Amino acid sequence: MSKDAYRARPLDETTWPDFVSLIERHNGVWGGCWCMGFHSEGVGRHKSPERNRAEKELRVREGRAHAALVYDGSVCVGWCQFGPTGELPRIKHRRVYEQGLGTPPDWRVTCFFVDKSHRRRGVAATALAGALREMTRLGGGTVESYPEDAENRTVSSSFLHNGTVALFEAHGFTRTRQIGKHHWVVTRTLAG
Repeated sequence: MSKDAYRARPLDETTWPDFVSLIERHNGVWGGCWCMGFHSEGVGRHKSPERNRAEKELRVREGRAHAALVYDGSVCVGWCQFGPTGELPRIKHRRVYEQGLGTPPDWRVTCFFVDKSHRRRGVAATALAGALREMTRLGGGTVESYPEDAENRTVSSSFLHNGTVALFEAHGFTRTRQIGKHHWVVTRTLAG
């Protein structure tokens, strides 16, 4: 499918079944995470995939989980998780990140997932664009993410959970500072 044919919709109670379908097609994603790794509850050996699913569903029903879901027709084929900083307090490279922390951003983009059969076809770009539209609708402000610089390197798309620097730069983000060997803080301000 052409990337122009994809469309993004917010994750909410009405789109929850579509999100569930995508995650179940991929065995819970990343060992049963259910996209809970960046929420305060986190994931780990002490948490079952079933518990992660229940916690995610509760957050969605209470309006405490945000994502842009990407559709190919009526089938959900990817997502981009975003949310206020307090909703997504857990990030990779936290220790280095906090050394240069100024004012926390209004929003964070923490995670992407794309169906195996749709990778490298523009789903992540559609997801990020949908997330940015939704953050603008919800009031705008400073948006931050922590993508990987994959330029001139071979990186499996299945490991790019936070996207690439090039993806974010194509959507108007700028590099703020480096926080890992290949990871950067990127920022953009959205008008509300």
